Amino acid sequence: MNGKLIGVGLGPGDPELMTLKAHRLVSGAAVIAWPALEDGESFARSIAAAAIPAGVTEIPLRIPMTVERAPAQAAYDRGAADIAAHLRAGRDVVVLCEGDPFFYGSFMYLFARLAADFETEVVPGVTSVTACAASARQPLTARNEVLGVLPAPLETDVLRQRITESGAVAIMKVGRHLGRLRALLEDMGLAGSATYVERASLPNERILPLAEAPDPAPYFSMILITKGDDPWLN
Repeated sequence: MNGKLIGVGLGPGDPELMTLKAHRLVSGAAVIAWPALEDGESFARSIAAAAIPAGVTEIPLRIPMTVERAPAQAAYDRGAADIAAHLRAGRDVVVLCEGDPFFYGSFMYLFARLAADFETEVVPGVTSVTACAASARQPLTARNEVLGVLPAPLETDVLRQRITESGAVAIMKVGRHLGRLRALLEDMGLAGSATYVERASLPNERILPLAEAPDPAPYFSMILITKGDDPWLN
């Protein structure tokens, strides 16, 4: 009998934000897989480190961060093949994913390659968006407000349109785009209502007005924007 593929969301970084189910699955795993930069450490593994049992078999997924999609897709092909070998041998494989597996999560690329052939379970996790809002003490949406979640690498004109259409906005993956985003929000008259959050839930988190945000920002940073009156106060 084949093993089960289990994608586990670990939350935004603080190990205490792992769900009970995530902790149980990681601590009972015989095989775990985790994504990492091609030449760096795994953020996902660092979140779960204290729960990983001794003697577990580990499958590192080294993902190149390039504009071209082909190198990353090839890395997922190799990782899926390694995982499939364990699954066919009857071993469950727990795949670690920071945040939530299906919210900009790396697990979705393995899911696309393996779920048709193997039993699969997906365990949701706390997203970076909700973690940033909690750290900033800034409610995201209320009543009939529309929340727009936008990746910073989008073209400026596209960002402008999506921001205009949304009642509240979370801009993810800020990084080197900080200066361009700040200029756009200043032009739109929204810079004063924008909050910058860096490394939410971690010991080195920072929460600043957008005007004071560092440029460039780290990859794990976000801008939260609210418009108009605060509907949760009324």
